[in-house]
Amino acid sequence: MKKKKINHKKYKFTYIKVTMSTLFLGILFLKGYTPFEHTGENIFHIQVNGQDVGTLGDKSHVEELLLQARRNVVSVSDDLVFMDVDMAVVGEEVLWGEVDREEDVLRRMEAALQSGVYETMQRSYTLKINEYIINLASMEDVRGLLQAAIDKYGGEGKFIVELKQDAGKEFNIFTPNIARSSSDEEERQSHMEAGVEKFLAGITGTEAESGEKDFGDYDLGIQEMHFSEDVEITEAYLPPNRVTSLEDAIHLVLMEQEMPAVYEVAAGDTLTEIAIKLNIPMDKIAEMNGMKDINDILNIGDQLLITVPEPELSVERVEEKYYEESYETDVIYIDNPDWYTNHSVLRRQPSAGARRIIANVSYINDREVGREILKEEVLMEAVAKVIERGTVVPPTYIKPISGGRLTSGFGMRDISVPGATSNHKAVDWAVPTGTTVFASSGGTVSRAGWGSGYGYVVYIDHPDGRQTRYAHLSKVLVSVGQKVNQGEKIALSGSTGVASGPHLHFELLISGTQVNPMDYVK
Repeated sequence: MKKKKINHKKYKFTYIKVTMSTLFLGILFLKGYTPFEHTGENIFHIQVNGQDVGTLGDKSHVEELLLQARRNVVSVSDDLVFMDVDMAVVGEEVLWGEVDREEDVLRRMEAALQSGVYETMQRSYTLKINEYIINLASMEDVRGLLQAAIDKYGGEGKFIVELKQDAGKEFNIFTPNIARSSSDEEERQSHMEAGVEKFLAGITGTEAESGEKDFGDYDLGIQEMHFSEDVEITEAYLPPNRVTSLEDAIHLVLMEQEMPAVYEVAAGDTLTEIAIKLNIPMDKIAEMNGMKDINDILNIGDQLLITVPEPELSVERVEEKYYEESYETDVIYIDNPDWYTNHSVLRRQPSAGARRIIANVSYINDREVGREILKEEVLMEAVAKVIERGTVVPPTYIKPISGGRLTSGFGMRDISVPGATSNHKAVDWAVPTGTTVFASSGGTVSRAGWGSGYGYVVYIDHPDGRQTRYAHLSKVLVSVGQKVNQGEKIALSGSTGVASGPHLHFELLISGTQVNPMDYVK
């Protein structure tokens, strides 16, 4: 039998062809590889912020993955995150190539974005007190600061801070309100109901009562509180270094500082009393107001510049208080039309009384600014001081001559004229003969004529018991018993009697004794 000759070359080719076909089909269906198609770029290499984050076979998913990565980075907190985002996608056409899972690409994108974060803006709250601004980390810190402000003045848990959103404004803006706590409000309501029941029992009982509240019916303590300044809270995103801790904020906002203020001088005020009342040294008040010294005169209505210790945030409150005090009643005056106003006599010594009081006392911080008495009961009546006083204005004295040169004062002097005394009990003015002499004060002429060494003289008795004398006259123009007014012409000057030259000699006597006229002449 003739053997058939095998074509090894043909079998070899067929083997190679089958092997290649099998390999190609394996590659085609192998996961992670892209089949070769002549459609252009079919694999894409991705970089974020310069870092390789993976390769994908579908470009349309790249932007979606980046957006999701950004969401994931910023979702871990409420902070506002600023980051660099620089993505590059490079495509190419390949016969086959390895790609990554989208989950892995997303994870590497997040890591690349996290390394590009350059600033984190923390969600915070800006508290504005008039023009003063402070930033806090949370709304709880805002409440904590405002609550500390009212607790500082003895709220004792009865009052709490509520934050209300202003619906009329575009942004999230809150304003604070101080309200009674629910537990305190219930207690207060119960107290009021008990008072009403007591009142009803009184008016329906056997004895009628006035219905007036007794001392035990009052709800003592703080009645109301509110902030003095305009306070506004807004949401904001700020760098962490601009946010203040609650502890520091309490110190900064509630710490007392020297604030400028004005004090109006009231009746009876002295610099000493004002200094005590305001707790400011007298010399400091004098210095701030340009006074020469602490003895400068104050007038009612004067406005003094002062400084008072005040915090940035002030709290006003009304507190119902019970207290007992001693008191004095008003002075009783008895007018005497026969006395001058500079004469008075104490007719009865005063004695202080005692009383108990319920009052609403108003404060700004710790400074009292008002007091309203709600109920008062006198425990012991005060005895008023009684003073009898004159109502007649005392006479005044003027210089009895116009001009002139003072040549001899009151007291000891050198004797230049024979017969003159060395103890001069008057004042002399050198004037030309014939100069008009006026009555220094109104009164009755008791002497008019010649007076020995005085020459021509005029004596005038005045209603206050004093007497004036005018000597060395050249002519007398009035007569004894005549009534004259202050400033009325009574004589002409001269040099009669013992005189060294023309002048006016003027004396003032009190109870018959000469005194220095210049101590009384205006």
